[in-house]
Amino acid sequence: MCARRFLLLIFGLTLIVVAGAFAIYQFGGNVLKSQTIPQGKFEAPPPQSGPDYVKTENWLSLPDTVPPSPAEWRPRDTPPPLAVPSRVSVFYIHPTTYLKRDRWNGFLGDRESQDRAALFVRSQASTFNNVGAIYAPKYRQAAFGAFLDESPDAQAALELAYSDVARAFDRFLAQADPALPIILAGHSQGALHLTRLLRDRVAGTPIADRILAAYVVGWPVSVATDVPRMGLGACERADQVRCILSWQSFGEPANTDLITDVYNGSTGFTGSSRRREDMLCVNPLTGTRNGVAPASANLGTLVPTDPKLVDATLAVGAVGARCDNGFLLIAGDVPDIGPFVLPGNNYHVYDYALFWANIRQDAERRLAAWRR
Repeated sequence: MCARRFLLLIFGLTLIVVAGAFAIYQFGGNVLKSQTIPQGKFEAPPPQSGPDYVKTENWLSLPDTVPPSPAEWRPRDTPPPLAVPSRVSVFYIHPTTYLKRDRWNGFLGDRESQDRAALFVRSQASTFNNVGAIYAPKYRQAAFGAFLDESPDAQAALELAYSDVARAFDRFLAQADPALPIILAGHSQGALHLTRLLRDRVAGTPIADRILAAYVVGWPVSVATDVPRMGLGACERADQVRCILSWQSFGEPANTDLITDVYNGSTGFTGSSRRREDMLCVNPLTGTRNGVAPASANLGTLVPTDPKLVDATLAVGAVGARCDNGFLLIAGDVPDIGPFVLPGNNYHVYDYALFWANIRQDAERRLAAWRR
C-alpha cells in the first residue's frame, strides 16, 4: 500500500498549499478525506474505450506535430538544440493534475487538468529536448483523492491509469526509431507508473538494452528491494548508462517523517521490506548516487517570470544539494520559484525546476558515454 499512502502525503499536502487550507493539516486527515476522496463507486469504463494512441490528440507531446509541442519550450537565453536528427527517444509521464472529486480517474476532455499537464511537460520534459524527441501521453490519471483511500475503488483507479500508460508505451516503441536509445522520465504519479513499467515491461527484455537512463523523480525507490526487479541498476556514476536516477528534494531543516513513516516496512518489488537506509538518492547536480555539490555546481534553476510559464529564466549557481539518508537536501539562496513548497520544507513540486539545466547536462553526458 506504500504507493497510495505516499501519494496521500504528496497530493494531500499539495491540496493544502494550493487551497491555503492549513487548518486541514492541523486538524487531521479525516477532514481532508471527506473533502477530497472521489464520490461514488469506481465504474470500469467499457473495454477498448481508452485513448487511441495512434491519434495525435491523445498526446501532450508528439514529435513533428503542429503546433509545436510544449516539450519544445526553452527558458529565455537557452541555446536551441543543434539542428540534427533526434539522437534519443524520450518517453515522459506527467504527475497528477486532476484535482476534482467527481470521479476516480481524470478524463482527457477536462481542459483544466490537461492545461496543468501541459505545464509540467513544458517545465519538466523540456529539459530533454536538447538530446531527442519527446513523447508524452495523456492518460486517465488517478484523481489525487484516490490516493487518500485504500479501497478497491482506489486500486482500480491506479490500475486504469497504468493501463493507459502501458498502451502508450507500446505505441511509443512502435513509432520511435528502433536504432535510438531511450530515456524514460516521470514525476510523482508519473514516476509511480514508471517504476511499474520498468518492472513489468522493461526488465528482462531487449528494451532494457536500449535504455539510456530512467529518471524516476519525486518517488521513493529502494535500491535493495525495488531496483533488482526494475531491469536497470542505480546510477552510481555520472557517465553510467542503463541506470536509474531518483531524488526527492527538501530544504533544511527537513521533516521527512511523513514519508519515512509509511515507506519503512512497506513491501518492495522483491517481496522484502523497504528500509530508509536503502532509499535511492542520485544527486542531479553530480549525476552520482549519494552525491554532494555546492551551489556553484548548479547550471540553472528554472525561475518562471509569469504564472503560466510562458517565459522563464535560469538562475545559475543559486542552489546546492547533497544526498542525506535517502533524501536530497538543498541549500543556498533559493530563488523565488513559486508558492508551492509543502510542509516540512518539501520541494516536491520543484524536483525538476531546481536542477533543470543540470538534468539537461546529465542526459547529454550519458548520451556521450553511450556513444563511446
